[in-house]
Amino acid sequence: MASLRLFLCFFLFTASSVNIVCSRSLQKDHIALFVFGDSVYDPGNNNYIDTIARANYYPYGETFFKYPTGRFSDGRLIPDFIAEYANLPLIPPYLQPGNHEFTTGVNFASAGAGALSETNQGFVIDLKTQLSYFKKVAKQLRQELGDAEAMAFLSKAVYLINVGSNDYVLPFTSNSTVFQYFSKQQYVGMVIGNLTETIKEIHKEGGRKFGFRNFGSMGCIPLLKALVPGNTTGSCLEQVNELAKLHNAALTEALEEMEIKLVQFKYSMHHLNIYLSELTKNPGRFGFKEVNKACCGSGPYRGISSCGGRTGVTEYELCSDPTQYFYFDSSHASEKANKQIAQLMWSGPPNITGPYNLKAFFQL
Repeated sequence: MASLRLFLCFFLFTASSVNIVCSRSLQKDHIALFVFGDSVYDPGNNNYIDTIARANYYPYGETFFKYPTGRFSDGRLIPDFIAEYANLPLIPPYLQPGNHEFTTGVNFASAGAGALSETNQGFVIDLKTQLSYFKKVAKQLRQELGDAEAMAFLSKAVYLINVGSNDYVLPFTSNSTVFQYFSKQQYVGMVIGNLTETIKEIHKEGGRKFGFRNFGSMGCIPLLKALVPGNTTGSCLEQVNELAKLHNAALTEALEEMEIKLVQFKYSMHHLNIYLSELTKNPGRFGFKEVNKACCGSGPYRGISSCGGRTGVTEYELCSDPTQYFYFDSSHASEKANKQIAQLMWSGPPNITGPYNLKAFFQL
C-alpha cells in the first residue's frame, strides 16, 4: 500500500509529544481506524502508564500472540479483528515507544478508563485525555498535509468507541457514594453527556463514521456475580443491569440526534445485548461450554480479578481450553468471543448491527 504524502507519519515518542516523519501519498480509497475506549479495546497503552490495570503478564496473550501484549484476553481484541477484516495491520497503542506510522490509525484505549474523568482517576487514560491525544495527531496532519487533505483523510476514517462500563461498575466495586447524590438517570446522563461531547469534538476534527456497541447485561459478568451474597444460582447484580439498559436507551437517542444535527454523521451500533441474550440461552449454538464462569481467576465464578496473580491475590485457577469459555477473566471476553462479536459488528444484519455495519463504512 502506498503511503500518504507528508503523512506516513510516525506518531509518538512520549505521551505528550507527537513526532511525524512523512513520505509520499496514500491510495485514494485508503481508510484508517482510530480507536477509543477501555480494556475491551486497549491493545497495551496501559503498559506505559503507572497503573495496576495491566495485562502484560502470563496468561494473557497465550492463545494467539504466545506472549502478553497488554490485551485483557487470551488473544486478540475486537479492534484487531476489525482491522484484519479491513485489510489493515494491527492498530498500535498510541503510547507504545518508537516510530510508528499512523496512516492505518492509532488506538488510544486504556483499560479502566471511563467517560467520566473521575473513574479510576490517576490510573488510566480517561476519555478526555484520549481525545486530546487524537487532537494532537489531527493537528500534525493538518500541518503536514494542509487542511483539505487532512480533513479528507480523517473524514474517510472509521472511529471505534467503547466506553462507559467502568463508570457503571466502579460504584459497586468500591466504596462509592455517588448514588446518594445522583439518581441512576442523572448518572447515565453524565456518562452519555461526556461521550457525546467527545464524539462532537472528533467530528469537528473530521470524523464522520463511528462504530459503537451497546451494553449487554453487565451485572452478569463473573466479577459482579461474585459480589452477590451466597450466589449459587448464577444471579446477576441487577442494579448494574438497570444502568446498562438506561445507557443503551440514552446512547441510541443521542446518536439519532447527532445523525440529524451533525454534517455527514453516520454510526454503526452493534446490539451486544441481543447477542448475549441468545448466547446465554444456548451457549452450544455459539460453540461455548461455559458462559457463567471465567477461564482465569479465583473465587465464585472465578470472579475475583486474580488472573496472573499480579493484583493482590496471587493464587488463581486457569482453564485448559479458553475456547470453551466466553469470559477469559472476571470481566473480559476470550479471543473466540471477541471474534464472534467482531464478525457481527463487521457484517451483521441491520437488526444486530445498524443502521450501518462496519463493512459498509469501509466501502463508503
